[in-house]
Amino acid sequence: MIYRNPVISGFYPDPSICAAKGKFYLVTSSFQYFPGVPLFESTDLVNWKQIGHVLTRESQVMLDRVRSSGGVFAPTIRYQDGRFYMITNNNSTNQNFYVYTDDIYGEWSDPIEIDMNGIDPSLLFDEGHVYALTNGQDDDGNWGIVQCEIDIATGARLSACKCLWKGSGGRYIESPHMYKIGNEYYLMIAEGGTEYGHMVTYARSDSPWGPFTAYGKNPVLTNRNKAPFEIQGIGHGDLIQNNDGRWYIVTLGFRQIGTWDPWHTLGREVYLTPVSFDPDGWFTCGADGTTASSYEIPGDFVQAQKKKYTFQNTDWNVDWAYLRKYHPENYLLSDNSAVLTGTELTLDDMDSPTFIALRQKEFCMEVSANAALMKASSSLSAGITVYMCEDEHYDVELTEDDAGISARLKLNIGGIRHIQAVHHPLDGSEGKSARLFVRSDRDQYSFYVQFPSDPEPVLLGSGRTKYLSSEVSGGFTGTMVGLYAVGTGKAEFSEFVCEYSIQDT
Repeated sequence: MIYRNPVISGFYPDPSICAAKGKFYLVTSSFQYFPGVPLFESTDLVNWKQIGHVLTRESQVMLDRVRSSGGVFAPTIRYQDGRFYMITNNNSTNQNFYVYTDDIYGEWSDPIEIDMNGIDPSLLFDEGHVYALTNGQDDDGNWGIVQCEIDIATGARLSACKCLWKGSGGRYIESPHMYKIGNEYYLMIAEGGTEYGHMVTYARSDSPWGPFTAYGKNPVLTNRNKAPFEIQGIGHGDLIQNNDGRWYIVTLGFRQIGTWDPWHTLGREVYLTPVSFDPDGWFTCGADGTTASSYEIPGDFVQAQKKKYTFQNTDWNVDWAYLRKYHPENYLLSDNSAVLTGTELTLDDMDSPTFIALRQKEFCMEVSANAALMKASSSLSAGITVYMCEDEHYDVELTEDDAGISARLKLNIGGIRHIQAVHHPLDGSEGKSARLFVRSDRDQYSFYVQFPSDPEPVLLGSGRTKYLSSEVSGGFTGTMVGLYAVGTGKAEFSEFVCEYSIQDT
């Protein structure tokens, strides 16, 4: 059967994977968004269902006022003796910690911190020993991929921290994972930075402490020289063996908005690439060391693609995300509506405004919702945002002030905050509801409003997609389609629809 990449679309970076009881489980980074660490399940490695998050309580992760693209970095998931472990780094507090659960559908433990520096922590369970790895500094001051043995019950170090490998010469070595396959230990990392130079390299040894011999044809996987090609940034891989014995690697990657347009807006997504081992035990990835847009692999499956998202067919606790610290008192969520209570915090603040969002999953989409203001006092604004971070976002909103009700389009780029257009109801009524629309393609987002007095939606203006890209905004996230409220009072959203037109890459 043929599958298409990405296998998980939208802002789900830094994938890590494990197998348990005939199924596969995958986690990704979440940075400043809560709940933390999205958790997915699959039976075939191609079709993935999000079943929840790992970090669902404030006691597990501190996100209050963390910077954009701070927070939770690069998790690793592993399964051992009936228990799942997820180890990660809160880059804003400089903590490496892990949590565990015996029920993949239930709650995870409170964090157990490890006394290791660096980021992108990983675990190896091997013959009664547990090893923790990061990219950081060892006890002798050597920088690289470092490792120590730990007590998995307490997180206490049982050995000194030792530098194992400094990589193949690329910058920003990160994402260490070690595997014991046969009698060999494979140490796989990412190099080149999580942009266009990203790559996967590896080395192997007959001991988990090395010395490690690098694969002679590193990088084993990269799309850095594959042009013109929309899939770029392939790296940060994790190996997995399928139930039929075949091997694969999951990586992050991203899609440019066009073949010759080096901007990506959807964030880093999850890609799947076949892996082959030669008789000497060295492995290669894909047909030519790159990740392609599709592969034919054994298996009886049909790759599902969900095109339409509504309040009714999404789960508030699974599909949606909040910015930083969660304030449940500001959200009244049901199958038919979302009532948001505004605060003085805005989308321009590096804080926790009233905001709930889905990840944008494809370039071409139409989003719409009925918005109604339920004013208490002072001013109130509420609407739909296409959000990259506090400095880059486009908003179409209803607002009420002393001049009455109106709809506005606001374009925020690089911290420059511009009101592009204002539209009032044609009949001058004091009705406080309208339908808001966002339509996008690869090049631009277009924004519309329709008051009851408007015979059809009114175009307020547009914004170029590239200004909401990682190349412009920086950071490691992707565009979010959010609902928000700012000011004193409540806003109700209903009949929400986000529908994608899925195009071949």
